Amino acid sequence: MKYKPSELILNEDGSIFHLHLHPENLAQKIILVGDPERVNLIGRYLDRIEFEIQNREFHTITGTYRDKRVSVISTGIGCDNIDIVLTELDALTNIDLNKREDNLEQKSLDIVRIGTCGGLQTYTPVGAFICSDISIGFDGLLNFYQGRNAVCNLQLERKLIGHLGWTGNIGIPFPYAIHADNTLAECIAGDDMVHGITISCGGFYGPQGRQIRIPLADPHQNEKIISFEYNGLKVTNYEMESSAVAGLSKLLGHRAVTVCTVIANRVAGNSDTNYRQKIEELINIVLERI
Repeated sequence: MKYKPSELILNEDGSIFHLHLHPENLAQKIILVGDPERVNLIGRYLDRIEFEIQNREFHTITGTYRDKRVSVISTGIGCDNIDIVLTELDALTNIDLNKREDNLEQKSLDIVRIGTCGGLQTYTPVGAFICSDISIGFDGLLNFYQGRNAVCNLQLERKLIGHLGWTGNIGIPFPYAIHADNTLAECIAGDDMVHGITISCGGFYGPQGRQIRIPLADPHQNEKIISFEYNGLKVTNYEMESSAVAGLSKLLGHRAVTVCTVIANRVAGNSDTNYRQKIEELINIVLERI
């Protein structure tokens, strides 16, 4: 397939449009974070930095950690930004940008997102680490791509829709449920993190059941989500990116998982905005295990 300049946009120097990266700038092991400043934080743990660039919220450092070549990239907030980042990472890996054609040999990336989240169970208190074994997207992103049914858990989707009472509700994007890569999840999370279902929302306030001034369409949404269970797994947390990371990675043939530290617990009603120490602890775990 030949990609038109209007579809696969490159900068004047031949780099990919948003990330400003060339293929040689990218490692096979990728760590994604939301905050561009968090890239600098992880960069301080690397033994050597070979490349760094920033454009808008997309900040990239590539270097080595104990002989492992790693790229650390900030995505900003939300699944819409993940659509940009994952698509461009795959293009850098699997498209000849000069010819604008797919490479004959397709390669896979290992992608780990490190983030923060809101805990939804009593056993996910502030400071806990959660691995998103399954992510459910309330943003609707994956529904725009062919093949979403082949990679999604349709049984879980149907059960959740019935549980939430969303059947026939055309005003809400159809949720998609996607599993993390099992091998990568086991490697990164092991048995010392909480494993569960994560819901990725298209916003921080109303979509996550926070009522500030505008009344919620369903004021009981969080109660329903907290009580939902699938094959022994509960919904452990809210965040805003894991479903797009897992879903696009699955469709593109990459391995991905999201791990987060809890900075607010919606059941207890408490939060901790001074969470840097826990993020650094999680960063060290991921760097050791990736």
